[in-house]
Amino acid sequence: MIRKMVSSGLKKTRRRFLQRTALALVTASMLGSFVAQSALAEVGEPEKEDLKFGFIKLTDMAPLAVAYEKGYFEDEGLFVTLEAQANWKVLLDRVIDGELDGAHMLAGQPLGATIGFGTQAHIITAFSMDLNGNAITVSNKVWDEMKPHVPKQADGKPIHPIKADYLKPVVDSYIDKGKPFKMGMVFPVSTHNYELRYWLAAGGIHPGYYAPHKGDISGTIKAQALLSVTPPPQMPSTMEAGTIHGYCVGEPWNQQAVFKGIGVPVITDYEIWKNNPEKVFGVSKSWADKYPNTHIRVVKAMIRAAKWLDEKDNANRPEAVKILAMKNYVGADYEVIANSMTGTFEYEKGDKRPIPDFNVFFRYNATYPYYSDAIWYLTQMRRWGQIAEHKKDSWYMDVAKKVYRPDIYAVAAKELIAEGKVKASEFPDFSKEDGFKPPQKEFIDGIAYDGKKPNEYLEKFPIGLKEKESI
Repeated sequence: MIRKMVSSGLKKTRRRFLQRTALALVTASMLGSFVAQSALAEVGEPEKEDLKFGFIKLTDMAPLAVAYEKGYFEDEGLFVTLEAQANWKVLLDRVIDGELDGAHMLAGQPLGATIGFGTQAHIITAFSMDLNGNAITVSNKVWDEMKPHVPKQADGKPIHPIKADYLKPVVDSYIDKGKPFKMGMVFPVSTHNYELRYWLAAGGIHPGYYAPHKGDISGTIKAQALLSVTPPPQMPSTMEAGTIHGYCVGEPWNQQAVFKGIGVPVITDYEIWKNNPEKVFGVSKSWADKYPNTHIRVVKAMIRAAKWLDEKDNANRPEAVKILAMKNYVGADYEVIANSMTGTFEYEKGDKRPIPDFNVFFRYNATYPYYSDAIWYLTQMRRWGQIAEHKKDSWYMDVAKKVYRPDIYAVAAKELIAEGKVKASEFPDFSKEDGFKPPQKEFIDGIAYDGKKPNEYLEKFPIGLKEKESI
């Protein structure tokens, strides 16, 4: 159970005690240099101590759960309540309305809201919650239809990654019979939507366009595979009922299909785009402006949680799984969560393979909010028509800077470095960092992505809107 909230007076007493203790430790450890004092002086008292954060029941909400359970929020003088939300739309609306102070969000949500796709609101993120963590699952029936087309190893097991090329004959057969081929994803601006679309299109299957300027937000224009929204925990049961033939979702809902014997995860997002950005921690711009010290302290606590999750080659993951298995967090069986969270992934029943980076929370600068990550999401919004008209490269950069806030992240990281809680070598070189990763090539279709050249990138795709095209 979530710990009972202590009284306001006791909270403040404990906070003052923690602050005095921290100050004593800093002095005793001789962190009184000018550099350390300057860094520590940047962040004052939290303007708001009692906070409520939302999340969806997925394993990648782990930094929030760990920051709470390990006391990292309290170390910052913050008293947090974590609350599961019904779906991504409810979560976003409650952040906008101020019912939640912040939330575990889809990386596309702050961007989509800020540019006005769906709900209009200025949402920002100063913390990326993880890399990877999703997979695409198909029903047993679809898998049986795919298998004859899938190359096999000497032992008879499939060769991975399994491309959508092997699903295309199945989709074509459905079309020939006049039957719709339907798949689920969690939200129109979700990583899952774009990853599923990316995989399908790379295999020659058109996932459809959006046309919001014409009032069509179905995303099914010209589609060969029809994608629709299903909340993550409902994915397995919806597929079992035959409403959808497969889905893209985070864990533990792919492994749940394996345990229930109703489907087969065919590919992880790590195999679609190696070390892709996944969730972020989002707050409204107005909240961040009102509570700047509180915001930085939240980021500090979550950086510590992410570091703990990845320490010592994932040695803390079994403990993390126990935390996530609690009903107030993910609430799935320990074995189901551990199947992916501890560095393995099970495809067909009994076909468990090592994927140590299936969930990454801190390695590879996972927590840093890169502009290039934001721009990739915007390119996919444009590719599929959620952004109806051509935009200049400078527009993508402007939006990325408006939403992603590495400046706030850097203050939090420098504070932790000065306090001796983390090492400078564990972060990007903030004096040289421009917010862009080097061009990335490890996509399933081999198409390279350079965040500084979004329009050039969009022109490379055989399926998707080009510069002068619109729906």
